[in-house]
Amino acid sequence: MKNISAIFAALSDPTRRLVVENLKSEDLTPSELLERIDVSQPTLSHHLDILKRAELVETAREGQFIRYSLNMTIFEMALEYMVSVTKKGKTK
Repeated sequence: MKNISAIFAALSDPTRRLVVENLKSEDLTPSELLERIDVSQPTLSHHLDILKRAELVETAREGQFIRYSLNMTIFEMALEYMVSVTKKGKTK
């Protein structure tokens, strides 16, 4: 299992959750994210790095641009973890 603590730590920040919300409907470049989120470029880069280290986002190079997308496998894993801890009588 991936580091579940890193996943939840990454999602604990409101700005990072806003990035995730924006990536939910479409893949975006940092420039496109900056148009939607009121943060500086260095701040956005910092948040994207944390999301990337937690493997919540993936990148794809398109020429000189980098496009970010959600890594749904990691989100599904986090959801499965949450479901498993809510089941009564089961321990791991």
